[in-house]
Amino acid sequence: MMMRMRSCVRVLFSSFAPFLCLQKKQKNSHQNAVALDFNDRGTRNKFLPDRDKSVKKEERFSHEREREKRRETRAFCRNTRQKKLLYRTIIIIIIIIIIIMRILLSCRANNNISASATTTSSTTTSSTTATKKVLRGGGGKALSKRSSKRRNSGGNFIVFASSTKKKRIFIDGEAGTTGLQVRDRLEKRASGDIELIQLPDSLRKDAKAREEALNEADCAILCLPDAAAVEAVALVTNPNTVIIDASTAYRTNDEWTYGFPELSKEQREKVKTAKRISNPGCYPTGFIGLTKPLVENGFIPKGLRTTVNAVSGYTGGGKQLIAIYESPEAEPYGAYGFNLNHKHIPEMRKYAGLEHEPIFQPAVGSFAQGMLVSVPLFYDNMANVKSGKELQECLKEWYKDSAFVSVREYNQTDDLERGAFLRADGLRDTNKLELSVFANDEKGTCLLVARLDNLGKGASGAAVQNLNLSLGLDETVGL
Repeated sequence: MMMRMRSCVRVLFSSFAPFLCLQKKQKNSHQNAVALDFNDRGTRNKFLPDRDKSVKKEERFSHEREREKRRETRAFCRNTRQKKLLYRTIIIIIIIIIIIMRILLSCRANNNISASATTTSSTTTSSTTATKKVLRGGGGKALSKRSSKRRNSGGNFIVFASSTKKKRIFIDGEAGTTGLQVRDRLEKRASGDIELIQLPDSLRKDAKAREEALNEADCAILCLPDAAAVEAVALVTNPNTVIIDASTAYRTNDEWTYGFPELSKEQREKVKTAKRISNPGCYPTGFIGLTKPLVENGFIPKGLRTTVNAVSGYTGGGKQLIAIYESPEAEPYGAYGFNLNHKHIPEMRKYAGLEHEPIFQPAVGSFAQGMLVSVPLFYDNMANVKSGKELQECLKEWYKDSAFVSVREYNQTDDLERGAFLRADGLRDTNKLELSVFANDEKGTCLLVARLDNLGKGASGAAVQNLNLSLGLDETVGL
């Protein structure tokens, strides 16, 4: 830096030197001209022949005018040269100042980079198994990647542990309702078998940073709207990265594996080997869980036209609906979906194995988490059903080996709230799916009811369950 400063001073001195020398030369030349002028005048007066006084006076005035013109011309030229030199000097000074500023800024940037590199090195060597934090930004922890550090488009470094045993997980959209629940479940697991990759807040929507994190992860969970999820999938080029999409974008796509392991024994094996997994919706989880076994065992004909009624906690509507229901002006209960075209309907029909889409009537209640899904049926519309007990036994046999799906006793009412009410929030913060069969054999009517947490088995819990299976981990860890 000192060498650069000395070179700048030399340039500055060389710029002013011509100006100083020119002033001195102009002063000497002016004195010589005056002396020469006086000498010429004395010589002319000495040898001037006798003439008339008027003629002498006129000639003297004429010479004086000429000398005055020459002096004015010399002064004008001198001033012009001085102005040009002054302008050039000012420009050079400005350039030198800019150069000095750039040198100082460059040195400062180099010092900052050196300090960052030193901090990165010390952090990486001191904790190879612990969670690493982002050097800049408010994103919390940043966990393992294959490389020790990478530089993102914003100039920030994200530092990761060098552990190769732990599975690296990236949640794209972790600031949303489902994303926060997934992160909370992963951070609380005590097994120590996974590490999170997290971006600072300023880079969560940065395409380059997201692309890097998606491709470095062993598993990426997308908690995004449909269009954003499609864009995120397009960023993934690593063939080893497992993607679990919580949106509806790929749920009926045959190239993706439907992430409902309890759907069948074959489905669990598909999830274990899949690289593209679509996480089930909350309402479809209850509907499919109730109807799929009965369709497969012939109790519900595939051509049967069904209806489904459901109520969910308001957290299923995202941050906007949460803000409404946590204000004093929210309605206690609200039915919706009156266009009869809810986005979950195609998913319900396909994975239940039905030929016709059901009529679906969803609703939102004034409780945060929880869900009830009800499917009413007539014995006359089913095949050879004499009692609702048959349906309950079919469901119990289907889910007998399941860790998260349970079937209540037939017509069980002794655990209802005040002996009458089945609470929708009874399984809050769990990954459980609870199925009930209530029937009146005399009237030949039956009501199938599923209870779950809309953010648990209906979203984040199912995502973590699919993550465990796809990475070869214990299915129940963290759940």
